[in-house]
Amino acid sequence: MSAMGRGMWMVAAGAIAGLGMMMAPPVQSQDRGDVVYCASGDGQFTRCRTPWPESDLSQQLSKASCVRGQSWESERYTVWVDHGCRANFIPARGWGNGRRERDDDDDDRGRDRDRRPDWDGGWRPGPDWDRPIQLRCESHSDRYQMCQVDVGRNGNVRLVRQLSDSSCQEGETWGWNRAGVWVDDGCRGIFVVDRRW
Repeated sequence: MSAMGRGMWMVAAGAIAGLGMMMAPPVQSQDRGDVVYCASGDGQFTRCRTPWPESDLSQQLSKASCVRGQSWESERYTVWVDHGCRANFIPARGWGNGRRERDDDDDDRGRDRDRRPDWDGGWRPGPDWDRPIQLRCESHSDRYQMCQVDVGRNGNVRLVRQLSDSSCQEGETWGWNRAGVWVDDGCRGIFVVDRRW
């Protein structure tokens, strides 16, 4: 091979390697383990595990917007993304390295150390709040739909009746977070929301 041929081969190999680096997806931080990257590939729902109980969005990396309760949400030791949201997530305030840190406003009266800081300003719902309610949520034309209802900090949601021919599979075509119930890909159903403060 001539010197010119070898030179062109080296340039081509370098360009291919550079292209591979550009196309490689971002990865979770390896240095301190305090960042988790989660991506909704092709606009699909994706759930990512986190080493801490609650997460906050640190940096949006996608052109598609990342809106809490619509295209991402933090759930216990996981975060989910949808509709093309790609982002880095970090421990929520007070959850450094998966353990709750002492807040300056904590007192020594035995405050629950396992819960997040009291972000609600001390508000509590009325006595009839902690009860199950029924909710109908439907994905029309196979589109994502968020049906808003305050599930509460300790609430739970279950599907009690599927109304669609399309399958309703939790975590795939339906799910929930504190803000409500979401459905996708044609799932339609009746859900029971066990609201618990």
